[in-house]
Amino acid sequence: MSSLTRPSSAWELPRPFGTRSLVVLFLVVVVGFFAGQRVEMGRMLSLTGEGVLAAVGLRDQSQVLSGLGTIARSLFPPQISERTEVSRIEGFDRNRLPWFSHVETEESRQPRLNPQTLQMEEVVDRREVLVEPFGYLWHVAVKMLETFEIAIWATLLAIVLSAPLAWCSAKNYTPNCTVYTLARGVVGMFRAVPELVSALFLVLAYGFGPIAGVLALALHSAGFLGKFYAEDIETADDKPQEALRAIGANKLKVMRFAVLPQVMPQFIAYTLYILDRNVRMATVVGLVGAGGIGQELKGRYDMYNYAHVGTILIAIFLTVLMLDRVAARLRSRYA
Repeated sequence: MSSLTRPSSAWELPRPFGTRSLVVLFLVVVVGFFAGQRVEMGRMLSLTGEGVLAAVGLRDQSQVLSGLGTIARSLFPPQISERTEVSRIEGFDRNRLPWFSHVETEESRQPRLNPQTLQMEEVVDRREVLVEPFGYLWHVAVKMLETFEIAIWATLLAIVLSAPLAWCSAKNYTPNCTVYTLARGVVGMFRAVPELVSALFLVLAYGFGPIAGVLALALHSAGFLGKFYAEDIETADDKPQEALRAIGANKLKVMRFAVLPQVMPQFIAYTLYILDRNVRMATVVGLVGAGGIGQELKGRYDMYNYAHVGTILIAIFLTVLMLDRVAARLRSRYA
């Protein structure tokens, strides 16, 4: 009987799940249950459920909803302007004020003890402040630019570091087994140490500022790029390489004319991903003093300036969104 004339009732499909699959699924559920108890997954589901019920009006209050509401009210409206006391500005020149800024006189009334009458009296204090309507927004923009520069330099250094590591980590190009083992070990070590941890130590060595951030991101990124590049070099089609070797080409020429044309789209995709990741991680390493917008975020958070924190979070979101769109366009064009 031909398969075209075979009736549908004669077809028999295997069961989608066998006994082994069910046993594995059961073990995963059991292990997940005990692991979930250790990380309080039950409490998380309970609190989240209470928050959802409170949001739809089926519960009076919720700890989660109250906390999120307090945070949202503190973050908005975001801080745009900047007010700085004139006496704290070094070299202040009234004739050379920043654009759109002006000087105001603020009055504050405070009760003070009169030492002669020993009575509490209300005293008026006056101080001059420089008001910049877009001062803090400009400050955040400058910090975001510094964050982006940290990510750019970290990615460039990662490419430079990962190129020799990838060469030595590829089995078909490494000089010998010892170099291969050492290169793989270095690549693994770079990947194993998180950026935040290495930034903590690099801040101690280089001091507060963007240097620690650039190096922390570059070392971790070099580990990833070295691994990705090496794996693509190893799996490249060998036929073009054999053809070049047959006419006497050395390893460098084979890499240039036979391997790189094959793997370059993947290399570009990996590098763009690392750049995108470094922009986001440059914010995180800044929390430990490694420069960028993260350092500003940590300072404002510690001073309870949540409106300033709101401005910073919006700026980070817009920057990451814009970079994601640019990276997507570059990947579609070159990768």
